Amino acid sequence: CSGYAGAPPSREKINRKDQRACRGGQSWTSRGMSELPDLEFEYSDTDKWAAELSELYSYTEGPEFVLNRKCFEEEFRAHVFDKKWTELDAAQHRAHALRLLDSLEVITREKRLKVARAILYMAQGTFGECSSEVEVQHWMRYNIFLLLDVGTFSALVELLNMEIDNSAACSSAVRKPAISLADSTDLRVLLNIMYLMVETIQQNDPADKPEWKIIRETFRAELGSPLFNNEPISVMLFGMVTKFCSGHAPHFPMKKVLLLLWKSILFTLGGFEQLQGIKVCKREELGLPPLPEDSIRVIRSMRAASPPASASDLIEQQQKRARREHKVLDTAAAFKYSRSQKTTLKEKDIESFLESSRSKFIGYTLGSDTDTVVGLPRPIHESIKTLKQHKYISIAEIQIAKEEEYQKTPLSVGEEEVEMCSTELLYQGILPSLPQYMIALLKILLAAAPTSKAKTDSINILADVLPEEMPTTVLQSMKLGVDVNRHKEIIVKAISAILLLLLKHFKLNHIYQFEYMAQHLVFANCIPLILKFFNQNIMSYITAKNSISVLDFPHCVVHELPELTAESLEAGDNTQFCWRNLFSCINLLRILNKLTKWKHSRTMMLVVFKSAPILKRALKVKQAMMQLYVLKLLKVQTKYLGRQWRKSNMKTMSAIYQKVRHRLNDDWAYGNDLDARPWDFQAEECALRASIERFNSRRYDKSHSNPDFLPVDNCLQSVLGQRVDLPEDFQMNYDLWLEREVFSKPISWEELLQ
Repeated sequence: CSGYAGAPPSREKINRKDQRACRGGQSWTSRGMSELPDLEFEYSDTDKWAAELSELYSYTEGPEFVLNRKCFEEEFRAHVFDKKWTELDAAQHRAHALRLLDSLEVITREKRLKVARAILYMAQGTFGECSSEVEVQHWMRYNIFLLLDVGTFSALVELLNMEIDNSAACSSAVRKPAISLADSTDLRVLLNIMYLMVETIQQNDPADKPEWKIIRETFRAELGSPLFNNEPISVMLFGMVTKFCSGHAPHFPMKKVLLLLWKSILFTLGGFEQLQGIKVCKREELGLPPLPEDSIRVIRSMRAASPPASASDLIEQQQKRARREHKVLDTAAAFKYSRSQKTTLKEKDIESFLESSRSKFIGYTLGSDTDTVVGLPRPIHESIKTLKQHKYISIAEIQIAKEEEYQKTPLSVGEEEVEMCSTELLYQGILPSLPQYMIALLKILLAAAPTSKAKTDSINILADVLPEEMPTTVLQSMKLGVDVNRHKEIIVKAISAILLLLLKHFKLNHIYQFEYMAQHLVFANCIPLILKFFNQNIMSYITAKNSISVLDFPHCVVHELPELTAESLEAGDNTQFCWRNLFSCINLLRILNKLTKWKHSRTMMLVVFKSAPILKRALKVKQAMMQLYVLKLLKVQTKYLGRQWRKSNMKTMSAIYQKVRHRLNDDWAYGNDLDARPWDFQAEECALRASIERFNSRRYDKSHSNPDFLPVDNCLQSVLGQRVDLPEDFQMNYDLWLEREVFSKPISWEELLQ
């Protein structure tokens, strides 16, 4: 069978999840994969606001909603006797928020925790006085802007720093045989408030008051600048991640830390639309032609291709004719995406064309010279002119060329002016420990992957989901099982989003910042880790139902909780797919593409780790964006897979031709690439590493700057006016120095004057 690695499953062995993945209750084998509808998934920075709020809490935290309300009402009743929170005016709201903020500064831990819970209840929308989810979200937004305005976030950062440095809590957690929800209570409350503030404020509502818009932009700038603890908030959170992975703080609620880290990066640096805007502005500043289109928007309009067929599908499809209009739509969308291939010419393509033309017509070559056309026929002159008109110059190429200038001629080029944007500040903050941060994120990703087996030496990522008392009934066990799986899925979602956002922002800010992060991800085995993640029943992962909607916030705090049964837990909802899991899969595929693009050594890693059958199985998911990134990864390695593989996978080859953008002289389907010689692979990574180190040293390591390149003061007045502190022994022996160095040496003044 040409489609899947392994025989197709029989009808009897298809599990329920595969059956539910298809509308009408039929299995995908009975209807044929090509007839399944495209997944109605719209890729975006985040899921809907309500979904992002609900994923902050594990289901085991449910009882704490009531506890937060109780703490707030005790504080509230002590000052306001006869009114509800929703009945007070703005001045009274502000006065009570300030009272709570002052109360946070008490020494007693128990009292401080109660006040923090009261503030958390405010951030949760004072849900006890609301009758609908919309009303809860309204009061969340109002209360959170109020809390931010009175300075709550800065106070929370200070408290969080105290908890991070709480050595007693760390040593107690290290000694415990099993960590539970109770060990992370203080941290969870603080992180919950901070996450709700960041997540709510970054939601841009056109109906916001003008003062809220000002508060929002000020908060964005503060969050990305070194105002909190002399570093951006993201750097502090990265520190928590590495401390957790080192084993010194196993009680850290890692899911909440990662979610806050992700949303902080997203808010301060910007999402996919902001990235596109930054790219357009940068190209304009560098005098480069505008982009032909926004790739993400074009991909959204594409339709999914039919997955490679299994043997049973081929038999059934022989009876049916493919719908012509479906093919027309597919072709039109593919053309829309591929129409910009004329702009994807690189300098290397022109060099290659000229070299082959010179060899053919005049028998010599000139290396990288793309200007000399002496001796070549007139049609070749015209061809080169046309190629140069459609050459695509990337921002990265300009940055690399400028960096070479700074390295070769530092004096004539002068000092580089670095724009202190949020991305630059974040890179400077994480630069000293970036390798450790990448290793830590990948460790957690490995522990959260569904393909990972439970090992005694692996890190425990369930500190903020396991209850103090383990379940005693089947129903409790089922509920905890759903909670644990959901917990892991959310962690994968957060890490995949963090890595992708950082790679994209660093690449725009400076190519060597991107290459530094990418190389450390590769060194930390990111490529085989992502392949291991996809080496599972990906269709089951996409359609997983690890959620209990009646327990999601804010639904669970405004509606009566129905009685949960084993049947209701097993049934799940009727959605076509799990948004977070499809989002994670696309993010991981995009990361894999970014790590391997134009890197022969890393492309060979895809081949060595036998990624082709793993990636082909991912084509089962009928979603255009996911399929495109899979096909891109297959395209770059096709020439190394052998003629027999290409011959037996013609449907996949056709999909690559149809969906993926191609370049001039793109011989991806043939095994004759001279640039892919195996002895160059190690040299490629070493050369890249040397360039990265030179860049980081020149721009960020001022202590090792070459004294010969420091500016020299040539003004006589300023030089003579400088105060020079001479050592004591020189002052004591000054007369001897004058005699030896001045008076005893003859000076020919005539020669000196001439």
